[in-house]
Amino acid sequence: MMTTQDSWDIIIRPKRHLFDIDLKELWEHRDLLMMFVKRDIVTVYKQTILGPIWFFVQPIMTTLIYVVVFGNIAQISTDGIPKQLFYLSGILMWNYFSECLSQTSDTFVQNANLFGKVYFPRLIVPLSKVVSGLIKFGIQSLLFFGVYGYMLLKNPTVRPTWWLALFPFFVVLMAGIGLAFGIIFTSLTTKYRDLKFLLAFGVQLLMYASPVIYPVSMLGERARSIMLLNPIAYVLEGFKYAFLGAGTHTVAGLAYVTMFTIVTLALGIVIFNKTEQNFMDTV
Repeated sequence: MMTTQDSWDIIIRPKRHLFDIDLKELWEHRDLLMMFVKRDIVTVYKQTILGPIWFFVQPIMTTLIYVVVFGNIAQISTDGIPKQLFYLSGILMWNYFSECLSQTSDTFVQNANLFGKVYFPRLIVPLSKVVSGLIKFGIQSLLFFGVYGYMLLKNPTVRPTWWLALFPFFVVLMAGIGLAFGIIFTSLTTKYRDLKFLLAFGVQLLMYASPVIYPVSMLGERARSIMLLNPIAYVLEGFKYAFLGAGTHTVAGLAYVTMFTIVTLALGIVIFNKTEQNFMDTV
């Protein structure tokens, strides 16, 4: 029998409230987080011919298509910025957001067998998707900085601003928004499976409702005010203004998207924690 002097290494307790994040427990499981990150990176490109080169192929091909279709054929304004750099900057940030959203939106269904066998902080899994997406983002950023450095030397219209110091913050905002909506969707899809079909369609529509292929400045006053209700628009425009010197940027807009991210992420954690307690009954 266990005496009063005996103690357990790990004590599992029920959650006392919905907004319950044990940061210490997450930190203690950091090795597991990195294992999931390594799994995500390795398994995606395992047994492929080009391997990590695919990180560069996607943005390059997408940028070329956008230049031809939207830049040359449709003649959409790029705020005086070289088309290649304008589209590449939008694609870089948008891809990270969509990667975080799509990868975290299937957390419960995709990991149901794992969750049913062993205990660990469930939030580790969507966090690992955000971190692995950040690694991909970092690699693709090398492509952007290469093109950006060349354009700085060749094109006088490309000039960075002091907002460049906010670059890490823009990345955090994109990750936070993607994670927030991802864990909300994964919580809802445990009961309503058809939502995952809506997600792919919705992400595509959201891209066209965000200034990825066009600047906010080309819109009319009413359309611009509606567009800026989209928090992603502020991040994309702020990123472009920071590096390219062109884009819609306000401190009030940055404060808005920051509060939106915090509130949405808090709501997502509440829904995630609630779903975690009984999702095995519905998956």
